[in-house]
Amino acid sequence: MLDAIRTRGVAAVREMAAKFDGWSDEIVLQEKKKQRLIAAVPEHVKADIRFAQEQVLAFARRQRESIQDFEISPFPGVRLGQRVVPVDVAGCYVPGGRFAHACSAIMSVATAKAAGVPFVVACSPPRGESIDPAVAFAMDLAGANVILELGGVQGIAAMAYGIFTGRPANILAGPGNAYVAEAKALLAGSGACGIDVYAGPTESAIIADLSADPMTIAIDLVSQAEHGLDSPVWLFTNSRELAEKVLAVMPRVIANMPDPAVPGTAWADFGEIVLCDNREEICRVSDNSAPEHVQVMAADLEWWLANLRSYGSLFLGEGSTVSHGDKCSGTNHILPTRRAALHSGGLSAHKFLKIQTYQEIDSSANKRFSSVASRLSRVEGMEGHARSCDWRLRKYFPNENWDFHVHSHPEAD
Repeated sequence: MLDAIRTRGVAAVREMAAKFDGWSDEIVLQEKKKQRLIAAVPEHVKADIRFAQEQVLAFARRQRESIQDFEISPFPGVRLGQRVVPVDVAGCYVPGGRFAHACSAIMSVATAKAAGVPFVVACSPPRGESIDPAVAFAMDLAGANVILELGGVQGIAAMAYGIFTGRPANILAGPGNAYVAEAKALLAGSGACGIDVYAGPTESAIIADLSADPMTIAIDLVSQAEHGLDSPVWLFTNSRELAEKVLAVMPRVIANMPDPAVPGTAWADFGEIVLCDNREEICRVSDNSAPEHVQVMAADLEWWLANLRSYGSLFLGEGSTVSHGDKCSGTNHILPTRRAALHSGGLSAHKFLKIQTYQEIDSSANKRFSSVASRLSRVEGMEGHARSCDWRLRKYFPNENWDFHVHSHPEAD
């Protein structure tokens, strides 16, 4: 599919849109239609989306401010620096299958804009006659420059290759189904663009001790299990009594859901309760699992904050549920899964930034730096590298006696 879109462009995209989404209308959302969709969104829904946007944008802007340009002069005649530069084009995928993920539009598009990305293209699968109106409103509010009514592999590839915009994305962000995730991985592996995270099914863990409320735990586990049939939910606890209470109440909470089959299957096939001896063992179990979300409903929250090290996002205390982070608390909900939290964080303003370094070494500083670099190059067996430094030593210090094979010079040391 990626090869077909790369070679055949718009024609291949339109064929796939018709085949997989039953879509033969315009793919680029036109201004008139966009305004019609926005007008269809109830005002109270707009107010909630605006609130979520404000929180996410404020957090992302603070992330951007945490990385700064700087310049130092660690040695006479040497200037070293760092520039923080946003990518030119970001592609943001917003899922639109079982759910209309308006908040995902904010998480990706608003974060890219907070990072300073000048051009953002966003896409989402059409649902009936258009993409979801609330999703269109969220994309527009967040600052998307172009909106595509397009989903799946064809949406991902269209953004990566710059189809419909003429501007290939430097990075792709946003969650999606298995085909979307695989397309992103293939595009990243081919060097076509970067991606935010390698996303699998949503996963959530709750850490709890005997002080926790079993019903709150059960409700929160089920709330995350509704993501999909293969969404793991875990309880890590040092209390057998609590574990048994949660186990007993889960069937009732699942049965009370509008569609109990999905959370019921996720719980039956992927749910786990892990009984540990103490909180240190809970930490080891949780960090080894590296869950996408970790909720802590246990005493001494600061201890858990200080000791847990591998998670996508952490929710401290009974008042903090994953749903807050998924929708409007301000932290990003596009997070690493499948133990990727062992080595990576979630989507942030930093993902849309390039850290570029620069240096200037004047002729006087070359006496030291070219001498050292020349000697190190020959230690590594890289004669060409050494000669580029040797040349500068001869050019800038023609009256010096340079013995490059001994590669030492008293003044250079």
